Amino acid sequence: MNKFSFSKMMLWLGLVFLYAPMLILIIYSFNESRLVTVWAGFSTKWYGELLRNDKLLDAVGNSLQIAFFSASGAVVLGTLAAYVLTRFRGFKGSTLLRGMITAPLVMPEVITGLSLLLLFVAMAQLVGWPDGRGMTTIWIAHTTFCTAYVAVVVGSRLSEMDMSIEEAARDLGASPIKVFFQITLPIIAPALISGWLLAFTLSLDDLVIASFVSGPGSTTLPMVVFSSVRLGVSPEINALATIIITLVTSLVFASWWYARRVEKARVRDMQRISGA
Repeated sequence: MNKFSFSKMMLWLGLVFLYAPMLILIIYSFNESRLVTVWAGFSTKWYGELLRNDKLLDAVGNSLQIAFFSASGAVVLGTLAAYVLTRFRGFKGSTLLRGMITAPLVMPEVITGLSLLLLFVAMAQLVGWPDGRGMTTIWIAHTTFCTAYVAVVVGSRLSEMDMSIEEAARDLGASPIKVFFQITLPIIAPALISGWLLAFTLSLDDLVIASFVSGPGSTTLPMVVFSSVRLGVSPEINALATIIITLVTSLVFASWWYARRVEKARVRDMQRISGA
């Protein structure tokens, strides 16, 4: 009983430690005062000020656009890399390829950002591209390190997959491409969605790498927030963070509800089949 009570207490302490700062941020987003540490009454004016802050809204648009395309590119490259490593094991250079793909997982972001900056500068001098740093260079950089995370997520799902299903499809005359798109892809679809969401979050949250490879007109949301924090936290940042937290929470609950509904339908179908 004591052990259970201690575990329960530590659980609640951990939840408070994680979510209390978010709750405080949400409360102070409705603060009348510009000083985020002084409560001066309830007000929603900072949400209106947020809608009139073109610099902050442009940064949000840049971050969402980069995160979307980075996650999409990382899913394509990460899936290809994971498929090669799990389906074509033992080829010459497989160990080197696996190490190169997973290296960004343990590489410090400062080293990754600096190396990509030097790469872009050298390419601009040699071939004339990219012509300056901006959205394209941030997209390439984010796709590079997000691919490693997607490859790990998708690779673990491919490793657990029963290959006899693919072999049966090939024995029935299906081409390898048809097997991949009609058999393999639907089975690993949850891993693809998880990898995409993970890559989207990592890209949206990145500050260090984007600071190295960004240029004028390509400021992301973390860069704007970081520069604002050095001068004092603006209530508009609290309002934006509250909107993001609300959207993420809604998506999480919607995903949980949909997954629960699908699971109940699957169990019901299994019971119907076994009863028949």
